[in-house]
Amino acid sequence: MSLSLSEIVGALAGEFDAELLADARTQIQSLSSLESATPHSLSFISHAKYLSQLAASAAACVIVPPQFKAAAVARGACIVVSDPYRYFARVTQLWKLHHNVLPAALIHPTAVIDPTARLGDDVFVGAFACIAAGAVIAAGVRIGEHTVIGRNAQVGAGSRLAARVTLGEGCLMGERCILHPGVVIGADGFGFAPHAGGWEKIEQLGRVRIGNDVEIGANTCIDRGALDDTVIEDGVKLDNLIQIGHNVHIGAHTAMAGCVGVAGSARIGAHCTIGGAAMILGHLTLADRVNISVATVVTRSILQPGHYSGFFPVDDNATWEKNAATLKHLHSLRDRLKQVEKQIALQQPTALPATKDQP
Repeated sequence: MSLSLSEIVGALAGEFDAELLADARTQIQSLSSLESATPHSLSFISHAKYLSQLAASAAACVIVPPQFKAAAVARGACIVVSDPYRYFARVTQLWKLHHNVLPAALIHPTAVIDPTARLGDDVFVGAFACIAAGAVIAAGVRIGEHTVIGRNAQVGAGSRLAARVTLGEGCLMGERCILHPGVVIGADGFGFAPHAGGWEKIEQLGRVRIGNDVEIGANTCIDRGALDDTVIEDGVKLDNLIQIGHNVHIGAHTAMAGCVGVAGSARIGAHCTIGGAAMILGHLTLADRVNISVATVVTRSILQPGHYSGFFPVDDNATWEKNAATLKHLHSLRDRLKQVEKQIALQQPTALPATKDQP
């Protein structure tokens, strides 16, 4: 299957002001990187560091920004647009829409659906899925194999839940969300009261509320709130293997890379980015537009936008051990340095006041 350049540019004409410098009838059979492209591929370039690959690429057509137009034309066919990366992203969506058709509305005979559950039009429910009492599934939802929708949970229109997803009791999910395999929404948060050397469970009575256009990666877990709800606002993107603790609130359009951990009751603002394996301690606040580097441990609230880092660079083990040992003594070294500075200051001769004959 293929799409012509005219079909691609035409489909996106309402969103982008793109200039096609190619034969509009050219058929595109794949989307590829510059290096792996064939004479039937569409590719893109958005950064100058890849210009050397542009001239050598075999791509049928390349999406480029205006500043690379001359180089692209010298190579061959191109589409010139102000934001080639986003344009290519929209092309991938168009490609999937044409080539990976969603399953038609169907309730698999092995699925178990409580009679009190309500399903909208054009819903697909895969094999061995389970939909509990009082659940509400809106129109156009796709529910994968072995997925469980808990009692009184709700799924918004057009959302897609892959295989083995669990949406817990009473949890709410908005429209056009995507949950990848193994996602668990609404397991109990980690709440226990210490008692007599043991632990007394604190029942988790809140829910998880997920906004519209949220995407959650494989095997990510979001715990329900203890009393209030855990909240994931519109447009949030979570990668694989992320843990979101109970009562966390994540602002709109924030993105987190794989293996991030967010402890309970942390509040993260809108348009933040959290690098892979970063950790955010509980009850902290991150302002809007805070960017956290990979492997950073956030131990205090961050109330101003900006880029924050806090990791110890890798080194050979012997050197790392020496540096780590030194770090343990930084506090005492600081006190000793202050004492030395004070002694030096006391030994300095006192400056005499200037006279008329002295400058």
